[in-house]
Amino acid sequence: MADLKYYDVILEPVITEKSMNAMVDKKYTFYVHTDATKVQIKDAVEKMFEGTKVDKVNTMNLSGKNRRRGYTTGKTAAKKKAIVQLAEDSADIEIFAGL
Repeated sequence: MADLKYYDVILEPVITEKSMNAMVDKKYTFYVHTDATKVQIKDAVEKMFEGTKVDKVNTMNLSGKNRRRGYTTGKTAAKKKAIVQLAEDSADIEIFAGL
């Protein structure tokens, strides 16, 4: 298990039509470090975004896709995605405010 700090856990937000529609229900989607646990993801969101309270975290492991370049085949890197459900009395996450 890697020694992850809270600022290493969240890599980037996921900006898709489905994730933007889920923000109405206070669900935010992030790509996270592949070794991060649900507890680490919860702590990272609460520390990085002031005034947020995480209710629950759902994670999914995404395997890499097969890619070809001529005769050579390979795989892209695997990712981990987390859907974070905020509590009702929690503040919204500001990076999504202008989208």
